[in-house]
Amino acid sequence: MENMPEKPPNPLEKGANTIREYVTTLADAPGVYRMVSEGGEILYIGKARSLKKRVTSYTRPAQLPHRLQRMIALTHSMEFIRTHTEVEALLLEMNMIKTHQPRFNVLLKDDKSFPYLFLTGDHDYPQILSHRGAKKRKGDYFGPFASGGSIIPTLITLQKVFKLRNCTDSFFAARKRPCLQYHIKRCTAPCVGLVSKDEYAEQVKEAKKFLQGKTQALQADLSKQMQFASDNQDFETAAELRDRIKALSAVQTTQDISLQGVEDADIITLVRREGRSCIQVFFIRAGHNYGNRAFFPRHQDDEENSVILGNFMAQFYVRAEKPPRIIVSEAVEDHQLLEEWLNADISIPQRGVMKRLVDFGIKNAEDALRRNMAEKASEQALLEKVRVFLGLDDLPQRIEVYDNSHSAGTNMVGAFIAAGPEGLNKKAYRKFNIKTADKSDDYGMMREVIERRFKNQEDMPDIVVLDGGVGQLNAAKEVLLEMGLLDHFLLMAISKGPDRNAGREWFHFTDREAVQLPVSDAVLHYFQRLRDEAHRFAIGSHRARRQKTSITSSIDEIPDIGPKRKKALLAYFGSAKDVSRAGVVDLMRVEGISKTTAEKIYNFYNEN
Repeated sequence: MENMPEKPPNPLEKGANTIREYVTTLADAPGVYRMVSEGGEILYIGKARSLKKRVTSYTRPAQLPHRLQRMIALTHSMEFIRTHTEVEALLLEMNMIKTHQPRFNVLLKDDKSFPYLFLTGDHDYPQILSHRGAKKRKGDYFGPFASGGSIIPTLITLQKVFKLRNCTDSFFAARKRPCLQYHIKRCTAPCVGLVSKDEYAEQVKEAKKFLQGKTQALQADLSKQMQFASDNQDFETAAELRDRIKALSAVQTTQDISLQGVEDADIITLVRREGRSCIQVFFIRAGHNYGNRAFFPRHQDDEENSVILGNFMAQFYVRAEKPPRIIVSEAVEDHQLLEEWLNADISIPQRGVMKRLVDFGIKNAEDALRRNMAEKASEQALLEKVRVFLGLDDLPQRIEVYDNSHSAGTNMVGAFIAAGPEGLNKKAYRKFNIKTADKSDDYGMMREVIERRFKNQEDMPDIVVLDGGVGQLNAAKEVLLEMGLLDHFLLMAISKGPDRNAGREWFHFTDREAVQLPVSDAVLHYFQRLRDEAHRFAIGSHRARRQKTSITSSIDEIPDIGPKRKKALLAYFGSAKDVSRAGVVDLMRVEGISKTTAEKIYNFYNEN
């Protein structure tokens, strides 16, 4: 009997054997490892206190969860980076995960920055404003706040109670009489000398007390002042102080949760349901609730809660402010390592006010997850109707919608938005400053945008939608034919009817007749919504480019002002218009602007 050919190993055995080959060369040292598929896809990025021990654990796949078995089966090679410490490995791991977004890692998709309240420190009369981004300007920053919306009530309180100015320095310098903020009792009008420098400094001092959580002491001081004014029959001042105390009391009573005994902390809670999870973060600073934000991390269905929480916190605090205390709803992977890196106390409360804070966070997470799942179910149902309408075999995972914008052929911009089962994918939005198309050549603009978009053939869509008619469709078709990509996805265009009324749109295709849908059709409404979003994004990109052109144009005309000082002026004032309004003293505050140069700039705008 002839020998039977040896049976090839199954993918799981093959992957485990691949990993075993690396174990013998690995050191018992901290570092980061990457598991890579045969096609070069990075499947997973992990850290380890000991690379040798961690990688060895993957050589016994039968003892591992199904998620890790699937990952091992796909592993074709591994890559390693040694680090000096485990904390260094943690930071490197998080940065690499953010860059590569491996499918087997827990992924935090939200990367928005958090706003702060900013009390400027480079002016005799400080300004209060909302700030995002790098903290480069001198002053005091208070936060973070969960969102721009959550910062507004505090800003309004600061203006009502402490009457700090919110105008720009250039607006302040140009005032001849009090503005509306003074008349509605939101500012003391330091711009026209209605309050002295020392008096305004006292307003700032009180505002800082409030933002530092010293509210009770502040209310006590204001009460004493009110009583003193009343005893001296200065009833107008007493009434004003009473209103300020009422506004402060209103802030205390609008807190959603009792924060007694909590100064600076983040409350992080996790809720899971039907394979999805929501992590809710509450920001508590100086005893104030600065709002909350819900996150929906991407992970495998069988991932453990502790792993989800640990990975979330590591990725989240790479960019977020690290508080001295973090209150969590359950156990966290790498608890001690995270405490060492964050220099924070991470605890799971069992009773008392902290437990009530966690329960409050869990309730909010449950509500947010329920809303998110309802939205996703609605999105899935719509995409199923789109699939049927377009005759697709599978549910579309990525739809791109294109639009162009220009003003009489100037500042031409092309753009596309992306959407899928998760809704709008704003991280995937792209804009293109048109470089080669002739002015007002809409078809040429579309050809250029399509060619530049698909040049590298990354993140290919399932459907490409153009805002336009047959001309736009043919322009894109021509380019995609030349690139050999016309059959890679469905190409279509949407044009309005002769009367250009919404609801009478025509759907144009490259391989079938144009069709109209009933006015009430859900698919029509879905594509209208995507088209309107693409139009909004394109218009916004065009306006930003046009504004940038206008901003630089007038400053470019000032003689003997080089690029470095132009950049400094725009960075300080924000726009050429504000530069034109500035006085000599205000201009001299800009780095690199001497008195002579400031006078030259001032004269340029005020003598022409």
